[in-house]
Amino acid sequence: MKKFILSFTALILTTFMFGQITDLQQLDEVLVSAVNYKYLSAVDNQEVPMQIKEVERQVATYDIKESEMYQDEYDQYTVAFFIPDGRIVAAYDKNGTVLRTIEKFTNYQLPDAVRSALKERFPNWEIVKDVYRVSYHHKKGEATRKYKVKLQNNDKTLRVKLDEKGNFI
Repeated sequence: MKKFILSFTALILTTFMFGQITDLQQLDEVLVSAVNYKYLSAVDNQEVPMQIKEVERQVATYDIKESEMYQDEYDQYTVAFFIPDGRIVAAYDKNGTVLRTIEKFTNYQLPDAVRSALKERFPNWEIVKDVYRVSYHHKKGEATRKYKVKLQNNDKTLRVKLDEKGNFI
């Protein structure tokens, strides 16, 4: 009886395994490419908060052709993206490529290199306000990052500019 039950169970299980044969269908090849990968790689910065990275991703994936303002007769479009403490103004060509951007964000955490340069040069000063600016140009293929920082020491106020490496401008 044991052999009968085991044989019957094995027969049922093998029937279910063969019951799932499906016809394979050849699909057309699909090529996926990011139009604005140059922009994303140029503005990529590991020390930037997620809010900034997310809005930069939105700029890169924005489809100008799906926009209600799109018309074939124009060669360039300007679109603004906003978050509570910043904005990006991006210029697109008629194919959706990011030509240039101007980005401005206020009061985000400064990168380690910038903070350490400020502490070294101005040890008793406190950071009151900071502005992070990025400008990207498609022809150059690179982005420039600058930080404007307002420092305060008692009743004295000082404004300084730095690049992303902590060099004073």
